[in-house]
Amino acid sequence: MPAEGGLKFALRALSHPNYRLFFAGQSVSLIGTWLTRIATSWLVYRLTGSGAILGLIGFCGLVPTFVLAPLAGVYVDRHSRHRVIVVTQVLSMIQSFALATLALLHVITVAEVAALQLFQGVINAFDTPARQAFVVEMIEDRRDLPNAIALNSSMFNGARLIGPSIGGVLIALVGEGGCFLIDGISYIAVIASLLAMKLRPAAPRSAPKHVVQELREGFRYAASSQPIRVMLGLLGVVSLVGMPFSVLMPLIASERLHGGANTLGFLMAAVGLGALGGAVSLALRRSVIGLGTTIVRSAFSFGITLVAFAASQKIWLSLPLLILVGFSMMLQTASTNTVLQTILEERMRGRVMAFYTMAVMGTAPFGALIAGVLADRIGAPWTIAGGGVVCAGAAGYCAAQLPRLREQVRPIYQKLGILPEVAEGLRAAQDVSTPAA
Repeated sequence: MPAEGGLKFALRALSHPNYRLFFAGQSVSLIGTWLTRIATSWLVYRLTGSGAILGLIGFCGLVPTFVLAPLAGVYVDRHSRHRVIVVTQVLSMIQSFALATLALLHVITVAEVAALQLFQGVINAFDTPARQAFVVEMIEDRRDLPNAIALNSSMFNGARLIGPSIGGVLIALVGEGGCFLIDGISYIAVIASLLAMKLRPAAPRSAPKHVVQELREGFRYAASSQPIRVMLGLLGVVSLVGMPFSVLMPLIASERLHGGANTLGFLMAAVGLGALGGAVSLALRRSVIGLGTTIVRSAFSFGITLVAFAASQKIWLSLPLLILVGFSMMLQTASTNTVLQTILEERMRGRVMAFYTMAVMGTAPFGALIAGVLADRIGAPWTIAGGGVVCAGAAGYCAAQLPRLREQVRPIYQKLGILPEVAEGLRAAQDVSTPAA
């Protein structure tokens, strides 16, 4: 494939005007978000020097997603996803400005950081499933949906690469408060892009039922599908025991590698670089076929490279290992997102993506809390290594389920035309077996 044609193919979702606006606005805003993440971690570590407190702050920021995501999924299925996202982005901007004000006035405390993290967690519980489900509304041609999901991941991890890279420098230059202020200003870009969209009228939705009944329907739908159940289960395990490595990164940077804020920025940027590479590799894929194997292999690779990273005591070795960690992490999460968005029914999209949000973000606060406590008792390296072993073991278990999962997904792919050669073969067989009129 020529280079120009390959680039055009990898960016094909940007041919949709609404998605192009969304991509541009989010690309700016997410850099600010990562500035806030690294500045928050460094601020809390500077104030307390405690791994347990870092874990507690991570818990506060993510636990609302675990509690509220199912209800948020019902809400997203009932209301305009576009309107929900506009509101959540405005509230997120207010939260960042509140952090900036307290930090710039030098009156901020850990309790205030925890409270504002809780507030942001409530916002994210609604924002994330709404944003995931809204992608379908921005993409007119469903064949471009996997590419849009991959570009979303590229955008997120490009920001993960750029944000921490400059975050360590900005913390030294303007302090944590300056980073929070930049983040607040960056939300203007995404809000403007959302308001500039021209959306078609939404299809009429069925009359809402009682919220408990709709929740029950969503859980029953996800639980009755083995592919959905296994993918979300593996993602939940990896998020619970593997993802908290990022919460412990300030400890690794300071105590293991004997560095400062710049070292933390480099470590986080390495994860972002790897994740960006994983997202780009998905954007270049022509089909969702084979992503089940990719999900399992990447989860196993994630676990093994976490163990290797935990054993490293040199920055020159830790950075390439984190690139592999980020690459594997992104392959699993984005591939899971792509397969789910492909096989689920539209009426259940908000609720299932809320369960996806729970698996990615809802289990993470408990993992962060546990990891923080363990880090204070047995050390951050052993905590990270233990999580990696569990991730690899869970991936091995899911690998044994792949043949059965393929059998269940295959008819869905045939119905959607993703396996055209199979569908054409079936039609030909039917034509042969049908007597001529």
